[in-house]
Amino acid sequence: MLLELEERKTKQLPRGVMYANVFRAPGKFGLEEKVIPHAGPGQAVIQIRLTTICGTDIHIIRGEYPVREGLTIGHEAVGIIHELGAGVEGYEVGQRVMTGAITPCGQCEQCLGGDQSQCGGPLGGWQLGNTIDGTQAEYVLIPHAQANLASVPDALSDEQVLLLADIASTGFAAAEHGNIRLGDVVAVFAQGPIGLCATIGARLLGASEIIAVDPDPNRLRLAKEFGATTTMQAGPDVAERIREMTHGRGVDTAIEALGLQETFENALRVLRPGGTLSSVGVYSGHLKVPLEAFGAGLADHTIVTTLCPGGKERMHRLMRLVEARRIDLTPLITHMYSLEDIAKAYELFESHHNGVMKIAIRVS
Repeated sequence: MLLELEERKTKQLPRGVMYANVFRAPGKFGLEEKVIPHAGPGQAVIQIRLTTICGTDIHIIRGEYPVREGLTIGHEAVGIIHELGAGVEGYEVGQRVMTGAITPCGQCEQCLGGDQSQCGGPLGGWQLGNTIDGTQAEYVLIPHAQANLASVPDALSDEQVLLLADIASTGFAAAEHGNIRLGDVVAVFAQGPIGLCATIGARLLGASEIIAVDPDPNRLRLAKEFGATTTMQAGPDVAERIREMTHGRGVDTAIEALGLQETFENALRVLRPGGTLSSVGVYSGHLKVPLEAFGAGLADHTIVTTLCPGGKERMHRLMRLVEARRIDLTPLITHMYSLEDIAKAYELFESHHNGVMKIAIRVS
C-alpha cells in the first residue's frame, strides 16, 4: 500500500523493515514498506546515503519502459556496506562504497568478451531498478558484489561521485563509442545530464570543436562551461546551420542524447561521409532512418548505441578523474530532497521547471 507523507513521518517501522519507492502501475508509485534484504553468497547489502532520479525512471513510471509491478525504482547510489555475503573479500561493514547502475557478473561470455553491460544476455547488466529492486530505498541488495563495489576515497564527497554511477559513465561512453579522435568536430544533440556528460567526454577525448544543441539557454550556458566551443538553439533548421558552420563537410561524430526521432535524424544529417552517430538516448517509439541522410546506405556511416558501462573498475577510473580535478559534476545536482519527499522530487524532475538538472535524494 502506498503510504501518505504524514503517515510515514509519524510511523515507527518494525525492526528489519525499510521504506522503498515502489512502482505499481503507469502513473502509480510511491513509498512502501519492504523487508530489508539480506546478503546471500557473493552479494552485499548497502545502506543508501544518497541516490537520484534518472530520466529512465521517468520512462518507467510512465509505462514507456516495462518493469514488473512491485519493483523498487532507482539505479544511482552511494552508501555504506551494511552486510556482506560469503565469498566477498576485501571489503568491510561500514565502508563507504558506490556501485554502477550496471552490475555485471564478470564471468559470463559477454563480460569476458568486454560487453559488461550486456551481462548474461541483451541488456542483462542493468539489473538495479530494472529486473531487481533498485536504489530509491533505505537499503539495496547488490549482486556480484566482488565485481561491483567501488570504495570511495575519503577525500571525495558523496555528491562528487554520485553521478558517476550512471549518467557520467553513460555520457562519457557515448563519446568513447563515437570514435572521437584528436582534433575532431563533434555535435552533441540535447544537453540534459547525459548530453552534458557527453560534451565533457568529447572534450576529454580531444575534440577541437564541440557543438552543443539544446532549446534551453540555461543548459547551453552549462554546456559552454563543460567544454562546448559553440552552442546552438535547437530548431527545424539546426542541421542546415551545422552544415553551414562546417562549410558543408559535416561533423566527424554526432551524439544523440535525447531519444527522439527528430534529434536522431538531425544527428544523422550533420554527419560527414564516414562519420559516426553515437546514439545514447532511450527511445520509446518507432525509429526511422531517412534514406537521403543515410546516403541510401552507401555513406560509410557508423551508427552505435550505448548502455552505461558497469563494474568497479569503471567506477574507480571515473573517480580518479574527479580526484585529479579533470571533471566536476556537482553543478548538475540542482536540487536535493529527502526520501520522504520523493514524490515531490519526481514532480519537479518531470516538469523541467526551476532549472532542474539532476535531483539527489538524501536517504541517510
